[in-house]
Amino acid sequence: MKRIITLIVQNKSGVLNRVTGLLQRRQFNIESITVGATEVEGLSKMTLVVEVEDSQKVEQLTKQLHKQIDVLKVSDITDKSVVSRELALIRVSCNGQLRREITEIIEPFRAAVIDVAKDSIAIQVTGKPEKIEALVDLLRPYGIKEIARTGLTALLRGSQQNFSELPAYSFHK
Repeated sequence: MKRIITLIVQNKSGVLNRVTGLLQRRQFNIESITVGATEVEGLSKMTLVVEVEDSQKVEQLTKQLHKQIDVLKVSDITDKSVVSRELALIRVSCNGQLRREITEIIEPFRAAVIDVAKDSIAIQVTGKPEKIEALVDLLRPYGIKEIARTGLTALLRGSQQNFSELPAYSFHK
């Protein structure tokens, strides 16, 4: 089963390598990983989507991640109410005649054309991975030249998070 794990980590060189190394040693498959700065200077948030066999393995994984020196907080948010998105850039083969047809296909997905060339069109779409997969499936017959995807990133919904209970982050464990 797929699990969404978030980590708050110190923004230091080698942290990503140590986290992915731990996952590799424990033979967890990383489906996607996103990392970016947080609202607190010096901290980053990682969102991991991993394939896990059972709940015991999830608990083991979160404990092992929390032991990492630069990891300040680990949360399994899979079963919580979350807001999640992925970004995809898709380059599709097309000539002038097909551009209108492709534009009509992407419209219901709230996707946008971000680049037009003589023989292709580049599209940007955000949403849940299932939405992106659906658009990719519709565009595949036109000839997809290239896809770049960010992977899932997620936040707990405001109603799920009590901000007053968040730990004060420090750079010493």
